[in-house]
Amino acid sequence: MDNTKYFEANKANWNERVSIHMKTDLYGIDAFKKGKNKLHSLELSELGDISGKKVLHLQCHFGMDTLSLEMLGADVTGVDFSEEAIRAAEQLRDELGMKARFIHSDVYALHEKLDEKFDLVYTSYGVLIWLHDIDTWGKIVSRYLKDDGFFYIAECHPVSMMFDNTGVSEPLNVKFPYFAQDEPLKFEMEGTYADRDAKTINNISYEWAHSLSDIFMALINAGLKIEFFHEHAFTVWEQFPGMNKGEDGYYRRDENIPLLFSLKAVKA
Repeated sequence: MDNTKYFEANKANWNERVSIHMKTDLYGIDAFKKGKNKLHSLELSELGDISGKKVLHLQCHFGMDTLSLEMLGADVTGVDFSEEAIRAAEQLRDELGMKARFIHSDVYALHEKLDEKFDLVYTSYGVLIWLHDIDTWGKIVSRYLKDDGFFYIAECHPVSMMFDNTGVSEPLNVKFPYFAQDEPLKFEMEGTYADRDAKTINNISYEWAHSLSDIFMALINAGLKIEFFHEHAFTVWEQFPGMNKGEDGYYRRDENIPLLFSLKAVKA
């Protein structure tokens, strides 16, 4: 299957939204510039001490989390397919006098620009739906890990992605597939999850569903062993309109459904 059309539409969509995201409360870039680490308590508690570690951050957007990893003492390389995201990441890095390296690349073409091994391969929040081939993704993760390295992901739970999130619906209505389909889901929507009222032009995007079993097996078949897998009834953004934001900064609904998962894997 030729995914060029989907790739180009998604890149245009993300390129346009970089500057919007940098101005939103969700990302909180002003607090970050004043020294606040923007990783959530979930990642901070599960990653452990990464000081001195060599880290590869896949699908890094405009690099705020990449630089937050650097704040923890890591030597970090961030990768994203959006030119605008990488440009913004480099500007933010230079403004703060930090050192992270940023590479403009599609994940699947990264081997053309990077041939190194890392102590940690990291990715988080809203990344897997943009990948058409989850099995190859697993091989890429494994390729870049040192033998004693580990992979970590904190991500939106696939179950939560099944429900209609275009309006407040009580109860939640299943609208989207859980299992992978032959063709991606097509969306056409103005604005962005970080600013629903933003005026945008490139509003078509394509997403792929990946079940938990697909994600697990992509990693296992690539030679990794799952060290832990956790499911969480909270999330880091207002995934559904009207969600309650707690004092801990996480968003919740009254239903006891999984909204996030986190996973650590090591070389088998």
